[in-house]
Amino acid sequence: MTMILTIPIGRVDRTVLEAIADFVDNYYSRFGLGVKPFPEIPVEPFSRAFNPLRGQYLGRVFLPTLTGIEKRVRGTAVLGVTELDLYEEGLNFIFGLANSTLRTAIVSIHRLKPEFYGREPDKELLKERAVKEAMHELGHVFGLGHCPNPRCVMHFSNSILDTDFKSSLYCSACEEKLSKNLGVLL
Repeated sequence: MTMILTIPIGRVDRTVLEAIADFVDNYYSRFGLGVKPFPEIPVEPFSRAFNPLRGQYLGRVFLPTLTGIEKRVRGTAVLGVTELDLYEEGLNFIFGLANSTLRTAIVSIHRLKPEFYGREPDKELLKERAVKEAMHELGHVFGLGHCPNPRCVMHFSNSILDTDFKSSLYCSACEEKLSKNLGVLL
């Protein structure tokens, strides 16, 4: 079976990682993909991504390293999950980032936590948000673009409100495209 590797970068809440792995495995198993958890990798190799003026990490720096892991393990895709705050040039922050050529993605749960917005911690809400962002970034890995349907998981999240509004699943149009793309990739 072809795999999606899930890799914590630095310390990440195990229940969040399990929620992501379970949901992704459940969904992608219909395409012959399984999920394989990978041991935590330390943050230190990504120290060059840290921007001290912003107090954030440049997201794109993570993807080539994750690609190297994918090639060693022969996985189909790699999904890194971190609690680090990520950004990209021209953006204040990102929830995640993916590269379909490298077949890697990274999701940050830093701004998915309710307490980031001054709310009480809510583990279930955090897991729900993390699953949505994981599914979104994996959609990009497998060739999907942003979707205009605000309920589709591929809809662009400009804020946490967008993430909360959308579903954890692909709309029928995105799912059809995903199925075709995976048929070619696998």
